[in-house]
Amino acid sequence: MTKKKKMKQLSSRQNRYLRGLGHHLSPVAMVGREGLSGSLIDAVNQVLLAHELIKIKVQDNSPLDRKEAADELAGLTGSSLVHVLGKTALLYRENPDRAVDKKIIFP
Repeated sequence: MTKKKKMKQLSSRQNRYLRGLGHHLSPVAMVGREGLSGSLIDAVNQVLLAHELIKIKVQDNSPLDRKEAADELAGLTGSSLVHVLGKTALLYRENPDRAVDKKIIFP
């Protein structure tokens, strides 16, 4: 498995803002019976580059607990775990190369 990357610590105000933005999102990746496989981590990294804020769903057949899976995935992708609600986790990672009009700007 790959090494854990350093996650950026978000303030409670930033977390609240990102939860509001992520409310309408649909899950883009699912943690299933294979757990946190290399292909899942690669896919999550690619989607984070494109969107910065994504939802991940932890399925019932996952060998990891929902909070454990979300925390591990955040660490492995270098993203920040914004929120875990039910079986859904919200991850954020800033992309400095993203176009200014598409970046998430905090108030």
